[in-house]
This record gives sequence, C-alpha cells and structure tokens, in this order.
Amino acid sequence: MHKERKGLIIRGWAPQLIILNHPAVGGFLTLCGWNSTLEAISAGVPMITWPMNGDQSFNEKLVVDILQVGAAVGAKVGGPYFENQQLIEVETIKSVIESVVGEGVEGEAMRKRAKVLKEKAKAAVQEGGSSYSDLKSLINELKARRL
Repeated sequence: MHKERKGLIIRGWAPQLIILNHPAVGGFLTLCGWNSTLEAISAGVPMITWPMNGDQSFNEKLVVDILQVGAAVGAKVGGPYFENQQLIEVETIKSVIESVVGEGVEGEAMRKRAKVLKEKAKAAVQEGGSSYSDLKSLINELKARRL
C-alpha cells in the first residue's frame, strides 16, 4: 500500500509563482509585499493578508478594499520589531481563512474576482496589451534618446 504525500517542505528559495499557479492552491497567506501581491493576482489566487511593515499595509488596502480579492487578519503595522506587532487570535485567523477558501458566498465572489484579474493581467502582457505596449514605448523612447 502506498502512502499518500500530504505536503512538501522546501528549504531555501521556493518557486512561489509556480506554486501559486498550481490548481490545488485555494488561497495565499501573504505579508502583502508588492511582488507577492502581483504574483497572487497574476495567478488568480485570493489572499489572506497579514502586513508587517513598509508598504505592505497600503498593498493590503488595494487587495482587500479596492480589488476585493482578499481578506485581512486585522494585523496593525507597528514597526520592524516583533514586540511591536499585535497578536492575532487563532479564531480570527481561522475565520478569515474560511472566508477566503470556504464554500461561502464571500469566498466564491473573491475567487471569481481573482480569476477575472488573472485574465486581465495575462492580457496586459500579451502583444497589444497595455503592459506590452507601455514597455515597447519605453524601449523605443530609450533607443531614440541614445542616438
């Protein structure tokens, strides 16, 4: 009888974008760094947000309040040191995770919005998309200035 593998431990750098694009991933607990936020959006994965410092609280507002593809655990950014961080109750964390990956209406709506954003992000980088066109314009402008 073969044993079913339940998880994987990765030591060192992990291929986050590959992991986020795996069909088994239903949500992403993130500190809301800009790179992780963009990767989750481009993968169409809803987020559980837990900002710690810097721009992370602003990114959380984008994810939760504007794009509505995530739910906040309620962390308050208090500075770079652990002792300045607010403790979050386990029931709060459980509730937020269930709201994102559970079968409720809220989670389903979040997942639908995340999938729409994934398609928009994909279209933006394809030929004719806004990011593709903007990068092409930048390259052309830099070439023109070099001459």
